[in-house]
Amino acid sequence: MNQRPRRLRKNAIVREMVAETKLTKNMFIYPYFVVKGTNVIHPIAAMPGINHYSVDELLKDVEKGLKLGINKILLFGVGEDKTEDASSSFSSNSIVVKAVKALKEKFGDSLYVITDVCVCAYTTHGHCGIIHNDYVHNDSSVEVLARMALAHAQAGADMVAPSDMMDGRIAAIRELLDKNKFENTAILSYAIKYASAYYGPFREAADSAPQKGDRKSYQMDYRNGNESLTEGLLDEAEGADMLMVKPALSYMDVIFNLRQNSLLPIVCYNVSGEYSMVKAAAEKGWIDEKLIVMENMYAFARAGANLIITYHTKDIFEKNWL
Repeated sequence: MNQRPRRLRKNAIVREMVAETKLTKNMFIYPYFVVKGTNVIHPIAAMPGINHYSVDELLKDVEKGLKLGINKILLFGVGEDKTEDASSSFSSNSIVVKAVKALKEKFGDSLYVITDVCVCAYTTHGHCGIIHNDYVHNDSSVEVLARMALAHAQAGADMVAPSDMMDGRIAAIRELLDKNKFENTAILSYAIKYASAYYGPFREAADSAPQKGDRKSYQMDYRNGNESLTEGLLDEAEGADMLMVKPALSYMDVIFNLRQNSLLPIVCYNVSGEYSMVKAAAEKGWIDEKLIVMENMYAFARAGANLIITYHTKDIFEKNWL
């Protein structure tokens, strides 16, 4: 028997030597939910270990994270005034704008700040755009999203991440940013975002569940794989700097396919439902949390993800799982 693949599995040293997939701390992005007020650290029941933070407490937690090596964060604003036109989303006094200014003032370029750009948490109806006649109107929604991205860039965001799935929003955001001399503000496009049941815990965290209907008229149908390339390559052509696939765990074929067809960095979002399932099973003692989490992380990277947004980041860094 000339071929014995087990030779290269003999012990930990040789297994590490020939491992095809590598993970580094530079690959992880940690999401935060920021709220109004002071001295607020409010646990999110559906997402064990994840909290709402007021800006003052956010600064403290981010500082702790930086000492561990967590230097890339994704910000979501929660608790703003909700209106039909989502006007609070692009206000210069929005909680995200305040948080970005505070973070950049305190940490400067030692922290890379990405902001989520979507109006679902800022509308009375909870949809990701502006509604006309019971339908999410694409072009008027894009105008609001571009203004929101500009407000974040003006506050100092390093990267904006539109998560709405409106057609043409990457081009509109890029044009408005460039027109206002923010040509160096990068865009991470939620290019391939499926209408998924895995978002359930997030909608509690962000207070963003739709009050009527669902998001299937703008988020992708999970039965479709080839369509993801259309979405991804359109956003690349419009000026996206990175492309995201969301969710991650059930969509590794999509990550792989996108990796084969784009030279841009690929980001996957290990979403709230994926996170909370692991946490719930671990709390019951049904699984080994560390082993499951790290198997998932390596699987995302093996599929082709260059960067991973995950709520597990803090555990991975604090507990030296990597």
